[in-house]
Amino acid sequence: MSGTNQRIDAKRLWDALMGMAEIGATPKGGVKRLTLTEVDKAGRERFTQWCEALGLTVRVDAIGNMFARREGRDPSRPPVLMGSHLDSQPSGGKFDGALGVIAGLEVMRTLHDLNIQTEAPIELINWTDEEGSRFGHSLMGSGAWAGVYTLEKVYGLKDVEGVSVSAALEGIGYKGEHPARPFPADAYFELHIEQGPILEREGKEIGIVTGAQAQVWYDAVITGQDAHAGTTPPSARRDALVAAARVIERVDALMRARGEDGRGTVGQLHVLPNSRNVVPGEVRFSIEFRHPEDAVIAHLASTFPAEVKALVEGTGCTLALTELFRIAMQPFDAGCVDLVRQGAAKLGYSTREIVSGAGHDAVYVARHVPTAMIFTPCKDGLSHNEAESILPEEAAAGCQVLFEAVLARANRSL
Repeated sequence: MSGTNQRIDAKRLWDALMGMAEIGATPKGGVKRLTLTEVDKAGRERFTQWCEALGLTVRVDAIGNMFARREGRDPSRPPVLMGSHLDSQPSGGKFDGALGVIAGLEVMRTLHDLNIQTEAPIELINWTDEEGSRFGHSLMGSGAWAGVYTLEKVYGLKDVEGVSVSAALEGIGYKGEHPARPFPADAYFELHIEQGPILEREGKEIGIVTGAQAQVWYDAVITGQDAHAGTTPPSARRDALVAAARVIERVDALMRARGEDGRGTVGQLHVLPNSRNVVPGEVRFSIEFRHPEDAVIAHLASTFPAEVKALVEGTGCTLALTELFRIAMQPFDAGCVDLVRQGAAKLGYSTREIVSGAGHDAVYVARHVPTAMIFTPCKDGLSHNEAESILPEEAAAGCQVLFEAVLARANRSL
């Protein structure tokens, strides 16, 4: 690395990442920090302690998003934001989300060590429930903040045990007093592992993220008829699982027809009554498509429902397909992206421009605040898995680029 003597502390960054990974650690080396649980509360409290030790002021909004503020020389300037999330999948990795929050903390620590007072204030954010694994709505905290979801709707969401978001927030003491809505901000930067194999395959140290893919998500319910597995002949069967299998195969075929840019996934499947000697009478499952081009997702959304309805009805079953949401391709701010590009070039890192395949809090923040993302490679592109892995030097490189971009934005001439 070259180009600056303002260095983040790579060891301190790694130690903090490992310190956060202790909270919710799993036997296979990952983490389980489901949102708004006691484990999530423990992560939030450690984050707060680290921030307050630097003299940062931490506030919490009505959906539990946390904002740690470092004042600037000019209090009239809107803050530069950075952050990500600390919640995880049920069998998640140490770095998904946590890297962006802990790297932001390291940026704050480095500014403190170097006694740098920026012109604009800087705020570090831990967004609530990015993963969506407990309440079924990913990007929940940033979505509520950005006005994508009403607070009333989000509060009413329930987990599989019937606990509402509102009750869970109150249960861990993180239903904050500040409004969950956008406030004037100058920029937002989010560091994240790629969660895909492209950077590693090409030997690039930094991904300069220019935007995020378009998406459409569905909930599907196929209804057939429960029947005895031993006594029901083929002519009398209305097997909901067979119908679901045909839909799943079609999702995969539609994905592959779009080449390496295609994405189509069924990630959840609930079979009822789920007995080995009963023909399944109902199957509930998720479906999603993603693509860098809005037109591709629009075409899928206009043709897919009728196509799979016909497949299902051909088995004697019925299909209820509900479109949960559709997100347009979200381009990131050219000026913020260029600061990431300049920071990586200044430091001599190899780079690649890339479109994010995953949804991130940055996608919703970008609707209100100029936004950019930075990617680091992860081993074999593996994420949402306990074996998720990055190297200490990869974490440090991403953090150093984040430092450069945030510092440049916070000190820019107006």
